Amino acid sequence: MPASATKSLRVAVLADSDTRWKWGALTASRVCPADTEIHLDGYLLRGRATPTPRQLREVGVGADSLREVTALEFLRAMDGARGDGARDDGARDGKPYDVLVLALVGGGVQAMLHGLGRLWRDRAERPVVVTGYVGVVYEKLADGLLLRHGADLVLANSRQDAERFRAVYEGVGADPAAVTEVALPFLGGTAYAGERDPYTVVFAAQPSVPDSRKDRTYLLDRLIRHARLHPGREVLLKLRSRPGEHTTHIEELPYQKLVQRADPPPNFRLVYGHMGDVLDRTDLLVTVSSTAALESLHRRIPTVVLTDLGVREALGNHHFVGSGCLASWDQLDAGHRPVPDPEWVARQGVAADGGYDTAFDEAGKRIAALLARPGGLPPLAPYYTPATAPGYLPGILARHHLAPDGTPLPGAPAADRPPGPVRQVVRRAARGAYRHGVQRVAPVIRRMGEL
Repeated sequence: MPASATKSLRVAVLADSDTRWKWGALTASRVCPADTEIHLDGYLLRGRATPTPRQLREVGVGADSLREVTALEFLRAMDGARGDGARDDGARDGKPYDVLVLALVGGGVQAMLHGLGRLWRDRAERPVVVTGYVGVVYEKLADGLLLRHGADLVLANSRQDAERFRAVYEGVGADPAAVTEVALPFLGGTAYAGERDPYTVVFAAQPSVPDSRKDRTYLLDRLIRHARLHPGREVLLKLRSRPGEHTTHIEELPYQKLVQRADPPPNFRLVYGHMGDVLDRTDLLVTVSSTAALESLHRRIPTVVLTDLGVREALGNHHFVGSGCLASWDQLDAGHRPVPDPEWVARQGVAADGGYDTAFDEAGKRIAALLARPGGLPPLAPYYTPATAPGYLPGILARHHLAPDGTPLPGAPAADRPPGPVRQVVRRAARGAYRHGVQRVAPVIRRMGEL
């Protein structure tokens, strides 16, 4: 596609949770070449973490169209959007997309790369495929990266991540050219201007860190104790989802349930909503390892990563070693305020020095060059194939009802018709039963097993 023709771009985003929808949609708006008008179609992959309407409203990122799909329904939509006059209900007018953002877990990305690779193997005109991570990469680095290999752009949210990503790809003999340094797309907001009245402490909770009742109860107790020690402060527990909802990770022990057994003071409150709105009134952000710490640092808000439960890979707070932000509740209760290390912050893509505005320029240039590539784009070529990972790849693809060659498995759910009212009711009921089992039944069984 000639560079002059990129003034209007058709973009699709496939996401599997509320946080990944936010990342994918905002990434699409930032990485597309400058001075372009974007038409955005959103697809929500059906699964345990499919966002509810409330979660989507809270995320606050819209699209020109948005619908829920299975993996096979999405592939059918992409097959219809091929620009040869064919039409498909999910592909709007049959025109091809220019950019496709896969905002999924690694296994989902790999399945889509193989499914799309089969669809597009004889087509030079296909979308530029972009993927990446929604936040801090502190676990399964090699596994997640190799599952994402094969996309045209694999986005790294910082200079440190870009270096690590290239090293992994080069170490296994995979082409590292797709790795592109950007930043987290949801950073921004007004810089911190000093203490407010009332002084506000916010604890950014995470669905699965820590995961034990003992540790989560400890953190809640310390937060409530801080509120009692400082009655003039407002102490907020920022929650990602309401009971019965899921985000990227499963939350078996919601803080909403734990707080029912506590007796918090009047200056302690649970809050929901957009993280940026909460940061607008935050004087001290406290977390175990949430990406909210990077949002807070970007605004120069005093930020603490807790050491109370240790500095451990399982918690993800090891990522913040060297940041200057590590501290305990005892230190915070005594008035300690951390000072972040500027070199560490710069390497994390936080760009508190004002460089954030240009953080996505390189990605935009690469997408423009790919769209203008003579003869179109080459076939998708993931590192994992039936030859390189015959004992691993088939299981990854089977979760999305795909065979090792990317074709639908025999007996896979029909993708040639939209779900009727009965199927929709059954799906909602099944999802509700799953969430009830995770948050109600599973913890009881686990406690019984410990007797």
